[in-house]
Amino acid sequence: MDNKKFIEELSSRLDISVSTVSLLVESLSKEMAERAANLDSIVVPGFGVFEPKLREERVAVHPASGKRLLVPPRIFLSFKQSPVLKQKINNGR
Repeated sequence: MDNKKFIEELSSRLDISVSTVSLLVESLSKEMAERAANLDSIVVPGFGVFEPKLREERVAVHPASGKRLLVPPRIFLSFKQSPVLKQKINNGR
């Protein structure tokens, strides 16, 4: 499902205008990005936990040229689903 369909589906389920839902989704994603940048975990009850982790700086070898490269540190998000979501997925709902 792409973003447009997702927003339209939420709009129809909540009986709210598409523009309002779009603004809410955009605000939520910005807030989550800010929290992740600060290495704060984001808990969505009934859905799961987004946990930002810092991958340290490291040296890697380019497979084609064999040159050693310095890979800068970066933040990535790991996701752990809640038991409720896991049960819903496994039951096919």
